[in-house]
Amino acid sequence: MTKQIKPIAIIHTDFPEPFGIPRQSALCKELTGTIILEPDFRKDGILKGLEQFTHLWLIWGFSESPNGNDTVTVRPPKLGGSARVGVLASRSPIRPNGLGLSAVKIEGIRKDNQYGMVIDVSGVDLVDQTPIYDIKPYIPYSDSIPEASNGFACTDAKPLRVELPAEQEELIPVSKRKALRSVLASDIRPGYQHDNAHVYHLSFAGFTVSFQVLDDETVIVTNII
Repeated sequence: MTKQIKPIAIIHTDFPEPFGIPRQSALCKELTGTIILEPDFRKDGILKGLEQFTHLWLIWGFSESPNGNDTVTVRPPKLGGSARVGVLASRSPIRPNGLGLSAVKIEGIRKDNQYGMVIDVSGVDLVDQTPIYDIKPYIPYSDSIPEASNGFACTDAKPLRVELPAEQEELIPVSKRKALRSVLASDIRPGYQHDNAHVYHLSFAGFTVSFQVLDDETVIVTNII
């Protein structure tokens, strides 16, 4: 009999919506999040020993994506948004069981007055309040396979140059500025959209950041609210 699974935690991040989130974890190492255990799992000793590791695997749910039970093929951004591959050959959020997998770095484990023991992490690629179904330590000797192939996900794309006017950057808290620049440099546009005139709007850390991408080389921030 299949066991019903339920979230053991949620993660708080600076992304209230999916647009702008890195396509994979650790692409923007400056992005941070806090993992808060659900009340049923706030038990003494549940995180004992975790401090001996530097990184975690998170198994989580695509809470902002539609159900993908009937999805057979998808269009990966790396292929320009037109070519199709099988859903099980992709990292698409539209999946049969809607589960994602991310490797993140542990920045600290601390006791919060309201939530008990919480985990601060970096390199996140998750929307705010994503449900976490399991947490496992990352073990380099078994979890890293140097000879593995990247398949069609292989890319030699260079980071975009970010032009962020000083008067706009000053609106962003100092602790979030490097993360914002890293996100913008990673080219968060949909794979099929390369219109220099298009203005994109990124929700990040309580701000709306408007920007354009010129000649696939430079990100120009036009406004921050």
